[in-house]
Amino acid sequence: MSVNPVVRISKVLSLLTVTLLVLAGVSACGTSSDSTQDTITIGASLSLKGDFSDSGLGLKKGYELWADNINKSGGLLGKQIKIDILDDGGTPAQVTTNINTLIHNHKDSLVLGEVITGLAIPGFETADRYGYAYISPGGLTGKITAAEKDDNKHNVFGISLPIKSYLSSFDQYVLSLPADQKPQTVAFMGSQSPFATQQLAFSKAEIGDKLKVVLDAGGSYPEETTDYTPMAQQVVNSKADIVVLGSGSSAEAGAFIKAFKQQHYNPKALIATGGPDEGKAFLDAVGGADTAEGVFVPNSGWYPQIKNYQNDVFTKSYVAKYGGTADEIASDTVQGYAAGQVLEQAVKKANSFDNAKLQDVLKSASFDTVQGPVQFDETDHTNKVAIPFLFQWLSGHLQAVYPANEAQANPEYPKKTW
Repeated sequence: MSVNPVVRISKVLSLLTVTLLVLAGVSACGTSSDSTQDTITIGASLSLKGDFSDSGLGLKKGYELWADNINKSGGLLGKQIKIDILDDGGTPAQVTTNINTLIHNHKDSLVLGEVITGLAIPGFETADRYGYAYISPGGLTGKITAAEKDDNKHNVFGISLPIKSYLSSFDQYVLSLPADQKPQTVAFMGSQSPFATQQLAFSKAEIGDKLKVVLDAGGSYPEETTDYTPMAQQVVNSKADIVVLGSGSSAEAGAFIKAFKQQHYNPKALIATGGPDEGKAFLDAVGGADTAEGVFVPNSGWYPQIKNYQNDVFTKSYVAKYGGTADEIASDTVQGYAAGQVLEQAVKKANSFDNAKLQDVLKSASFDTVQGPVQFDETDHTNKVAIPFLFQWLSGHLQAVYPANEAQANPEYPKKTW
């Protein structure tokens, strides 16, 4: 039986079309269909509602402000940046869905990450399936680096100080106090979040054998807790000279501080791992600057006046875009902006948006950010050059007080009574 040559040609063309489509799909792994357009789209899954919304909204400001500033200066490799954010509501399963949607459906060329451990893990795991780099604005916890190792993933990079090291500045300061001023007792209280438990465990190892631990309650309540009254009462009853609070938000830290104030409990020093670094949100949570006075918080090396890379541009553009003052800038916003800076420099060094090339650059190069220098450890991709800073609320401003060579002011110790 004869075959119509038109039909034969049609079949051949169909096979060629399918082959080309398959090859195009394979070559798109780690890149995007946007690569020939005038806009480069960068996706992120963030918590804009729910328990972690303070962090998510702060990161959103940082990402969008960074993109605005890059676009005003001509774009990234000549392309205007579009930030594509999906709300995960603080749910790990939704993070997985969102990253899939951003890469597979939206065809976003790049992604930026989360700071919350339980959300960052599904984020980088999902991004890795597509060969995408995942730049986390925060410091990596041991749980993240363990998950990276267990899953044989190598695509997550934490630009901030490793979480376990955050409290080392406070521990060093306390131990440096003269003998007649040094506290005698310490209370540890915190949530079950890896962000809190890892910091408290590290601090206890540093100062627990030099001070008497009268309360060891790190990891004693779920992250989802909303009533902190029983835990605050335990701290009050301990009568500890200093309190190390493993909190993760302004609301959480504020609830403890209000309870302490109500019961006239005045530790000589109080440090909270998260919350006091959220600027105006923290002042609102505790009821103003008078209550915030003397409260410590550890963080990476940023404050409004620091002479770090492009910090003057960052602070001025933040106030112009969002209002308020530079003192009200939350640490999550700083971290988000810094993550954008690392991504920008990696793209320029690679001269490409290809994720495989970007990961090679991230593993080998060094970067400058508003938080300070970034260079990733060869093994776990933590920032191996970050320096722990200690901050304290003084006269309505969050100021760097340790290490001494970076301090804006002397630490207030003991803390003013409520």
